[in-house]
Amino acid sequence: MIEALRNSFRLPDLRNKLLYTLLILVIYQFAAHVPVPGVNRAALQALFNSEGAGLVNVLNLLSGGAVQNFSVIANGVYPFITAQIIIQLLTPIIPQLEAIQREPGGQDRLNRYTYYLAIPMAALQAWGQINIFTSMVGGEQIVQGFGRDPLVTLSTIITMTAGTMFAIWLGDLITEQGIGQGLSVIIFAGIVAKVPHNIGRMVANSQNALFNVVAFVILTVVTILVIVIVQEGVRRIPVQYGKRVRGRKVYGGGSTHIPLRVNTAGMIPLIFAQSFMAFPAIIVSLFPPGDFGAAIQATFGSQRGFAYWSLYFILVVGFTYFYTDVMIQNQKLAENLQRQGGFIPGIRPGKRTQDYITQIVRRITLVGALFLGMVAVLPGIVQGLSGLLFPGEAATGFASNPALVISSAGLIIVVGVVIDTMRQLEAQLVMRNYDAFMR
Repeated sequence: MIEALRNSFRLPDLRNKLLYTLLILVIYQFAAHVPVPGVNRAALQALFNSEGAGLVNVLNLLSGGAVQNFSVIANGVYPFITAQIIIQLLTPIIPQLEAIQREPGGQDRLNRYTYYLAIPMAALQAWGQINIFTSMVGGEQIVQGFGRDPLVTLSTIITMTAGTMFAIWLGDLITEQGIGQGLSVIIFAGIVAKVPHNIGRMVANSQNALFNVVAFVILTVVTILVIVIVQEGVRRIPVQYGKRVRGRKVYGGGSTHIPLRVNTAGMIPLIFAQSFMAFPAIIVSLFPPGDFGAAIQATFGSQRGFAYWSLYFILVVGFTYFYTDVMIQNQKLAENLQRQGGFIPGIRPGKRTQDYITQIVRRITLVGALFLGMVAVLPGIVQGLSGLLFPGEAATGFASNPALVISSAGLIIVVGVVIDTMRQLEAQLVMRNYDAFMR
């Protein structure tokens, strides 16, 4: 693998792609440290020091650490991801979008609509993000004058929306002229860049630093191994193509297979579930304090307790099934097979084939859903074990949790980006008659 990396740097065009990708990542990190004018540093620090920052951590993850500085790209690429999900969910529901998808070049039109939708989503997120953060720190404004001064409000929203589109543009540049899928590479770089800081914070806030460092290494290695096995796991459904005779020539025939992934949904269910779990604490923070609000904050705000992690596990499993069903319906595998003259042996083409594929997908999705659920609640499991082994450690909170140095969604992103980048490098090297990159 190391030799293959050296070979990739020996090739001028491939070396230029790698250096171009690194340059874009450096530019993004510079932009991530350019703050929005009027940011209240004290309020922002108090927000990240609080234990009720589940949604904040998700946004910070997807922005590559820009939320921690509340920079001009604090929205990150999350509005574009949200727009993609909305378009994917609406395509099978709205006949016009479904018709566009079937047209030649229809996917390009849907991608263009996704970019258009990302603009109002970015503006809406900028407005909501600042207001939610302000409410989470007891009403102290994150951006001075926001909501009171129309000029400050408008300029802040425009600046953050432009920053989001700038981040998306950087991701597209990586996709087109660099190595890897641009948006994923940007998120990956932000996660990796924060790992040393998170390890230092864990050691500084821990009474058992050596135990936590060893636990972090073991958890990371084991989790990555399981993620690779599950993410790369597929169920192959055999497909046979019929022969067609035209004159004296015979076309078609042969056999292949449909690879159905065990985890088709990726990390999207984790984003859905974690955002949903953060809403109760945010909502009760908008009302006067009381016993009910205190109970909600204790459960959802501090991210502790059996009830919180059980509900989180159920939501992740449920969202995995929901999003996988939507993805499979959008692919229209049975219809495409029938159009191309293919069929699954022993299964009648058409609706019976679609029902068969759906049944198989739901069966193997159980493994993927349980896997995502266990990865999601891993911090809670580690917290519980740490509380049993070291009762005094619970007082330091999640800052000393080795499972949160790289979050669950972060590990899935890191592993997925590394595998995808390795495959692209392998393809580039194989085209130039080098030995396979992955052995």
